[in-house]
Amino acid sequence: MNIINTWNDWLNGIVWGPYMIILLIGTGIYMSFRLGFLQIYNFKYIIKHTIGRMFDKTLEGEGDISPGQAGLTAIAAVVGTGNIAGVATAISIGGPGAVFWMWLSAFFGMATKFSEITLGVHYREKREDGSYAGGAMYYLAKGLKQKWMAYFFSIMVIITYFIIGAIVDTNTIALSVQEQWGIYPLYTGIFLAIITGFVVLGGIKRIGEVCEFLTPFMGGIYIFAGLSILILNVEQVPGAIATIFTSAFRPAAATGGFAGATVARMMTIGTARGLFSNEAGMGSSPMIHGSAKTDHSARQGMWGIAEVFVDSLVICTITALAIIISGEWTTGVSGAALTIRAFSNVLPGNIGGYVVVFSAMLFGYSCLISANYYCESAGQYIFGIKSILPIRILWIVFILIGSVGGLEFVWALADTANGLMAIPNLIAILALSGVVVAQKKDFFSNCNDNKDIS
Repeated sequence: MNIINTWNDWLNGIVWGPYMIILLIGTGIYMSFRLGFLQIYNFKYIIKHTIGRMFDKTLEGEGDISPGQAGLTAIAAVVGTGNIAGVATAISIGGPGAVFWMWLSAFFGMATKFSEITLGVHYREKREDGSYAGGAMYYLAKGLKQKWMAYFFSIMVIITYFIIGAIVDTNTIALSVQEQWGIYPLYTGIFLAIITGFVVLGGIKRIGEVCEFLTPFMGGIYIFAGLSILILNVEQVPGAIATIFTSAFRPAAATGGFAGATVARMMTIGTARGLFSNEAGMGSSPMIHGSAKTDHSARQGMWGIAEVFVDSLVICTITALAIIISGEWTTGVSGAALTIRAFSNVLPGNIGGYVVVFSAMLFGYSCLISANYYCESAGQYIFGIKSILPIRILWIVFILIGSVGGLEFVWALADTANGLMAIPNLIAILALSGVVVAQKKDFFSNCNDNKDIS
């Protein structure tokens, strides 16, 4: 295990070195300019036609699930334990300043995610059985004409989501339950394996139906609890926000159980956790959106902006402010346990802890059922449709493994896998940026329900 950790630390240092930060943030900045900062100027229209119409099934084109089901399933995949444990880990390692870099990567990541979903739908294919398949592997092969990169990306998808989804999410749920109720993690893993298997064995249509109900429900509970914390401690909110901004550009001194952090460390951990949480630039969401019934690729691409907004600028921010206000980030506690303690300290009684544990279970479960589809899509691209059932079975096995895995090791491995998966996707987005711009212009010029695009 020590050899694996050493090797992963070395590779992680390369993958998440300065060049990766430049590539990730740079792609978002470049696409923001090329798309005319649509995440600002078209924000009202985008939210109205995504979140505002998430249950609308009248705007349909060719595909397998409704645009809203695809969007809510993708949100379910990104609104996961990264919002609870990932934010807490970023603050416990990098200090409050890491949150600023999460925000920055999320703002520009909106343009990145719009681009990758638009490309994923634009280059999607219709399978022999009549279903649709999309994702970065298709625009890498058909748009960029680099099939080897499509295969590399697909392999990294399988590795990444078996780590992030089956292991990390299960691990976070199991540790949260153990922290709150003392239940042995393996028992939690067995329960999760059973209820996840019931859904994933039904394919994308059953996953979409479950996420259509689960996503608004779980998000609403956590946001309500988080806003309650901010309202009850409203006088501390300006100070917490100020701490985030002032800490982002200067080294954080050691205090209590916090070991301190350099600005470079804050940038790295904040950007990495931001990517882990909203997945902008990873090329994952296009695999789900490729199944959407939509009349235009850019229409579905707008869901990318909604996903990042809900995930990083709403839910992650609520978690971060609660942790900073509570002061628990200086105790040396990390992961979901830190968020549980923070919510427990600032909400009356122990209700905060129960909310976090319940949310961690729902967030993690939503990722378990949706992230499995990423592995299926990647496996199907490489090995054909015969690989889908074995992947579903292996997914359930990895849930059991994840329930007893070590937190620090799996988080470190997830960071490395995230970065390796993102590199070919970001290259493709930059190379195919002209296609994205053309699709965006065509949509806002010709679609007949976009008169008010501001």
